[in-house]
Amino acid sequence: MTNSIKVERAKRNITQAQLAENLSVSRQTINSIEIGKFIPSTLLALKIAKFFNSTVDEIFKLEDNEF
Repeated sequence: MTNSIKVERAKRNITQAQLAENLSVSRQTINSIEIGKFIPSTLLALKIAKFFNSTVDEIFKLEDNEF
């Protein structure tokens, strides 16, 4: 699974720590999601999408081999 969290953060000029604070998670969690080491829960994915005023499928993309 890929995601555009880093791109979305850059557009808004916010750090991983700032995003983490807004979502009530650790900076390490945000980092792990961004680099693909951790797949967020449905609830966290929804919170991330809402924070960026987007949809989950705009932020998170499945790779072709993940179907």
